[in-house]
Amino acid sequence: MHREVLRGKIHRATVTEANLEYEGSLTVDVELLEAAGLSAYERIDVYNITNGNRFSTYLIEGPRHSGVICVNGAAAHLSRSGDKVIITGYGLAAESEVKAHRPRVVLVDEANRIKQVLQESTGSRVS
Repeated sequence: MHREVLRGKIHRATVTEANLEYEGSLTVDVELLEAAGLSAYERIDVYNITNGNRFSTYLIEGPRHSGVICVNGAAAHLSRSGDKVIITGYGLAAESEVKAHRPRVVLVDEANRIKQVLQESTGSRVS
């Protein structure tokens, strides 16, 4: 049996743009993707802290060091520039892997620059 587990997340990122005219997806600074262990075209979930909306989409790499978090397409109705979001990627783990699994958590500042990258653990955080 396998379980779906959190692999990585970018926590409390600030949406820099919402582009209704783009065909879809979420554009994210590639530096943030790499830090969280996420990849272009990967399916992700986005949790909007500001308004409570949640949606699934896929990732597109944005320019490195740009801090871009751009919600594209129909999802642009669910987020606005300035909103705080959590971007999450999940994966399958064998039952034997679940207990030792530790997702990567990227904490960012107001400009979406990396403050810290953590390995989550049950009940506590370890850098």
